[in-house]
Amino acid sequence: MLTRKKVQTSILLVIGILLLINFLASRFFFRLDYTEDQRYSLSKATKDILTDLNEPVTISAYFSENLPPDIEKVRQDFRDMLVEYASNSGGLIVYEFINPSVDQQTEMKAQQSGIRPIMINVRERDQVKQQRAYLGAVLQMGDRKEVIPFIQPGAAMEYALSTNIKKLAVKEKPAIALLQGHGEPKLSALNQLNEQLSVLYTVEPLEFSDTSGVPSKYRTLVVIAPKDTVPELHFRYLDDFLNRGGRLLLALNAVEGNLSKGMGEKIYTGFEDWLKQKGIELENSFVIDANCSNVTVRQQQGYFVMNTPVKFPYLPIITNFTKHPITEGLESVVLPFASPIKLTSTDTSVIMFPLAVTSKKSGVENPPLYFDAMKQWTASDFPLSSQPVAVIVEGKLPTTSGYKMIVFGDGDFAVNGEGQSAQQLGEDNISLMSNAIDWLSDDTGLIELRTKGITSRPLDPSLEDSTKTLLKYLNFLLPIILVIFYGVFRFQLKRKIRNQLMTTDYVSESKQ
Repeated sequence: MLTRKKVQTSILLVIGILLLINFLASRFFFRLDYTEDQRYSLSKATKDILTDLNEPVTISAYFSENLPPDIEKVRQDFRDMLVEYASNSGGLIVYEFINPSVDQQTEMKAQQSGIRPIMINVRERDQVKQQRAYLGAVLQMGDRKEVIPFIQPGAAMEYALSTNIKKLAVKEKPAIALLQGHGEPKLSALNQLNEQLSVLYTVEPLEFSDTSGVPSKYRTLVVIAPKDTVPELHFRYLDDFLNRGGRLLLALNAVEGNLSKGMGEKIYTGFEDWLKQKGIELENSFVIDANCSNVTVRQQQGYFVMNTPVKFPYLPIITNFTKHPITEGLESVVLPFASPIKLTSTDTSVIMFPLAVTSKKSGVENPPLYFDAMKQWTASDFPLSSQPVAVIVEGKLPTTSGYKMIVFGDGDFAVNGEGQSAQQLGEDNISLMSNAIDWLSDDTGLIELRTKGITSRPLDPSLEDSTKTLLKYLNFLLPIILVIFYGVFRFQLKRKIRNQLMTTDYVSESKQ
């Protein structure tokens, strides 16, 4: 029998348990992440960045409210991630959520902070209207500030947060050297690349002298498209740099294509011989690929001159990448007038593997040659398959942590140019180069977060429409059918138990 004292004791016990759970939850946050890509778990790179914090970081998340469910999920995912950051930072990550739409003053403050509004479609009463929304954040450490203007649904939230926290925490950016003095493009001709790299690094031009090579402050040296012959002394500087565990990126032209003259020629810089000694053979030939970009050809049609796009196999589009943090998330990169690379090393202490290869329908042509934009290419012109156009080399040295080197068989794929010849390059072209430099320069693993987002897994486009329809309805109806079957099973089970109890009562009464 329940007494008043027992009721009071039970209530006090429940309250005590709830308070204890609340206290433990505030001190020890955890959750289980069963997603394939661990999208709700912080990476080691992020945890290391948070561990190294010595000042608090305030994150003001400007998110509108009453948004469509797919947009509202971004807000919830961002909040969950901030909880993870706060839990792993020892209290140095402090965050707040602000609704800019609450009044004009708050909205103006968000815009002045660098948060830009976006227009989204909202359905109300069978009508679609556009609504202004904010999905951004401002990070502040002391008097330093970084802004995430817009958080794209499905984007890599962790990379954006961790990168900006690192930018705030780093007092002095590490320096990357860009080799000059052999006809290489200047830093001003690499606008897009420099813009990406300047987020975490300082890119500085470097010229070798007769008495000094690569200064010790540089961990990574970048060599892009030299045109002149490199002196032997400078190759000794490069060897010294690698021997002390340096990181080297080479984007080299072994051939040159001139569209205005319609000619293709060989280039010699000396890198070919230097690389060959290391088991890397950069061939003096043009890669041609059936999967290629276009050139514009002027054609006379009657009284009119028409600009016609024509497939040009000397501009291969590379879509086959080795699974690696450098290439994660890349779709296609155009390598104009690229050369194939052969790996011939037998040194077991050196690891070599292709980073990017041509399509299954590719070939080579040797210079000098004249380009024929109107040539009718056939399958016999592309007898080769999967030719490496970018490779990674990792050497294990006993006195250092080992050197790393990346070699591209094209030097122009990330060069914008200067003046009137400057051009805007594809995002993947710049990402490939910046990812490679980032991988060489940063051992924290932050680069692997750049493409960590919500993975889309649509149905296979090759499936029949009837199969797609079946899968769609099966996905919708199967949970409902399972619930109904479970309900029927439970009903039958309870009915059976009830019948057994009724039978037992009847037997016992008859014996009495």
